[in-house]
Amino acid sequence: MTLTQTITTARGLFAPGHLGALTWFAPFELVDDLLDGPGRQGRIRQVPMRVAVYFVLALALFPDLSYAGVWDMLTGAVSQMGHRVATLTDAGLADLRRRLGPDPLRELFEVVAGPLGQPRTVGVSYRGMRTVAFDGCKSTRVPETADNVAWLGRHKLAAGAVAAYPLLSVMALVETGTRALLGAVLGPVRGEVDTALELIEHVKAGMLVLADRGFDANAFIRAVHRAGAAVLLRASASRKPAVLRVLHDGSYLSVIAGVPVRVIAATVTVTCADGSVHQGVYRLVTTLTDAHRHPATDLFALYHQRWEIEVAFLAIRHTMLKGHILRSGDPQGLRQEMWAQLTVYQLLRTAMIDATDAIEGCDPDRASFTAALTAARHSVTLAWTWTGSASPSC
Repeated sequence: MTLTQTITTARGLFAPGHLGALTWFAPFELVDDLLDGPGRQGRIRQVPMRVAVYFVLALALFPDLSYAGVWDMLTGAVSQMGHRVATLTDAGLADLRRRLGPDPLRELFEVVAGPLGQPRTVGVSYRGMRTVAFDGCKSTRVPETADNVAWLGRHKLAAGAVAAYPLLSVMALVETGTRALLGAVLGPVRGEVDTALELIEHVKAGMLVLADRGFDANAFIRAVHRAGAAVLLRASASRKPAVLRVLHDGSYLSVIAGVPVRVIAATVTVTCADGSVHQGVYRLVTTLTDAHRHPATDLFALYHQRWEIEVAFLAIRHTMLKGHILRSGDPQGLRQEMWAQLTVYQLLRTAMIDATDAIEGCDPDRASFTAALTAARHSVTLAWTWTGSASPSC
C-alpha cells in the first residue's frame, strides 16, 4: 500500500518555512495560530517568524549540520523550483532563534503531544486500559558554558565523579503501544517523583500507569489513583507492605498511602552466556486487585512494556541526536532546542502510526523509526511528498 500526501510550501521568502512531509502534521495554520500573539509576528531581514519555527524544528532533523547548512537544506529544493529565498548567515539565523524564544516550540509540542493509538491499534491497551509509562532521561549533554552550568549544575556520577558535560533532564509520560509522548518536563536533574507529578494532569481515567521502582512513593501512587488510573510498578526493596490477605496465586492484598493494592512477587533467574546464574526477587505493586481477572503472570508479562519509554528516549538521544551534544549555550536556547527535539519526535511517531493504522492488524512496533527519520530528512531536502516510507510489511 502506498500513501501519498501533497506537501504545499509557501511562496517567496516564506518558502523555507516548511518541514517537508512532516509539515502535514504541523501545518502552516497551526504555527501561525501559535505565533498570533504580541511580539511574535516580527521579521529578521524580511524573514517571518513562522520560518524561524520550522528552522528550529529542522535543526532537530539535522543535528550534525551548521545553521547555514540546515538553512541550505530548507531552501535548496524550493529555490530550484523558481522561488527567490533569503540568504542568511549563521549570525542572522542565531538572531532568528533568539527572537523566537522557547515558548512557541513548547506550545507547539503541547498541541501535537498526546496518545496516538486508536481502539483498533494493536498493543495500546490491556483489558481496555491504555498503557502508559513514566520515566526520566538524565543524560542529554549540553555545552559547558557558564549560563548552562548555572542552570543545570554539575551532575555527580558514581564514586564521586562528575559528568563531563552539564546534563539536561527530561521527564516524560509515554503511550507504550505507540511510544508517543503525552507530556514532558525538562530542566535540571532532580527527584523523579516530584517531576513526574508535574505531568499528572495527563494521566486520565482508563489508563494503566507503568513505572520503575523509583516511583513507588506514596505521593505518586496516591496521585495516579486520584486521577482515576490504575498503577503497575515495581516496589523498592525497602518497601514492606502489610499482608492483609493472601490470594490463590500467592499475591496478597495490602494498603499503601490509603490506596488498596495487590503485591505480586516472583523470583527472576538469568543464565548468562558464560554459564553463571543470577537470581533476584521482583515485587510489583498494582491497584488491579482482582487476581482472577488480572493473573499475576499476565501482569508480570505486561510490566515489560515499561521499557518502551526507554526505546523512546533511545530514539531521541541516539537516532535523532546521533550522540551530539545540544547546540545552545544558554538556558533559553536549550529549552527551545529540546522542545523542538520532542516535537519532531512526536511528529515522526504520528506519521508512523498514520502509516501502520492504514494496514489492518499491523503492530506499530513493526515500523522503523530510523526509516521514518531518513524519509523525513529526504522530504525536506528533496521536497518530495510523503509516500509511507516508514510503513512496514504486515
